[in-house]
Amino acid sequence: MTHVLVTATAAGSLLVACSGAGGSSSSSGDGKSINVLMVGNPQMEDIAKLTKDTFTKDTGIKVNFTVLPENELRDKVTQDVATQAGQYDVATIGAYEVPIWEKNGWLHELSSYADNDASFDKADLLKPMVTSLSGSDGKLYALPFYGESSFLMYNKDVMKAKGITVPERPTWQQIADIAAKVDGAEPGMRGICLRGLAGWGELGAPLTTMVNTFGGTWFTKDWKAQVNSPEFKKATNFYVDLVREHGEAGAAQAGFTECLNAMSQKKVAMWYDATSAAGSLEDAGSSKIAGHVGYAYAPTVETKSSGWLWSWAWAMPKTTKNADAASKFMLWASSKEYEKLVGEKLGWSRVPAGKRASTYELPEYQKAAASFGDITLKSIEGADPANPGTQPRPTVGVQYVAVPEFQDLGTKVTQEISAAIAGKTSVDKALDDGQKLAEDVAKNYQ
Repeated sequence: MTHVLVTATAAGSLLVACSGAGGSSSSSGDGKSINVLMVGNPQMEDIAKLTKDTFTKDTGIKVNFTVLPENELRDKVTQDVATQAGQYDVATIGAYEVPIWEKNGWLHELSSYADNDASFDKADLLKPMVTSLSGSDGKLYALPFYGESSFLMYNKDVMKAKGITVPERPTWQQIADIAAKVDGAEPGMRGICLRGLAGWGELGAPLTTMVNTFGGTWFTKDWKAQVNSPEFKKATNFYVDLVREHGEAGAAQAGFTECLNAMSQKKVAMWYDATSAAGSLEDAGSSKIAGHVGYAYAPTVETKSSGWLWSWAWAMPKTTKNADAASKFMLWASSKEYEKLVGEKLGWSRVPAGKRASTYELPEYQKAAASFGDITLKSIEGADPANPGTQPRPTVGVQYVAVPEFQDLGTKVTQEISAAIAGKTSVDKALDDGQKLAEDVAKNYQ
């Protein structure tokens, strides 16, 4: 869930104007320009570069991009859409927001646009993505830009030098043991990178997959809070201990972007995170580890699988005055045509994959993604948002709880856990405080 190797995310925010002014003011509604708010991941940085000479040139529609780090993006898009401010015509949101925002009447349905564009080929979209981005009426309320699960990435050269074979389906204990053995394998190299940056979609995403497979859950089926339960506590202690003992430098401030940098620059030997990161790791232009990365399924304890399911997707707020222009951009950005453009202009490993079946049948993509394409697709197909743990859940979601309150709850709890990683508090205190917050949320549903 996932940011560019060293760009806007570090600087705070980046305005990229494609043949137009910055994206900070409301567009006029003349259909000649649109404002797009998106997360600063590598795939979004790519589209910001490619739009002017392709989409704008072909359609005459200027696209003003605002690119923000993940946590800032979430705050900004929620603020804009929830308050009906109407500053943006298109925004990147994910599987968590879509059903909640659709229910609130904040989003345009997009099935009619997709159905009316034969070249878009809606039937080609992977079923898990369609399901996660559909509303209660079965219609799409966001179009997937790319889809992902989570898996383990590791430095094959380091493992070979140490005589270590990483299992294809490892347990978390096996990964912790390996992290200890490869810590310091090269000067300045740490054993593993795990997100420590607070945020329900940052630290909260990998941590919750670990909680699930350790037998824990945020809430039972009947909405009893479980944040300081033995299973939740065991998983969190394991996570915090692992990252404190063998994790990246400055772990409490490290999110997706920082871990991507650390792995691509050979500062860590392993990384558990989004499958969508593989394309950046295999990009020889920016990654020192390209061609030397091994991949394994998300580590487990008590469950058969533990990978998350996510899609960064294009949504259109109901407030837009440029629905036609916005829909043209979204259809193009999620199209086979756009994937081909990325492959030909930037390299096939950088294609925003994980959303279309046809992507995995392209010979050029198969070649570029030979090491990670198959395991990515199987991880996406193997994720089970309805039953991600060892007991029934009150809502769907692997790495989140699909209620509006979770955005605030997950962020506050991970702030405390991030402080535990930094050595400023204990896991017990963090989870006891989190339990009270979770109990307050549960009262709304019991």
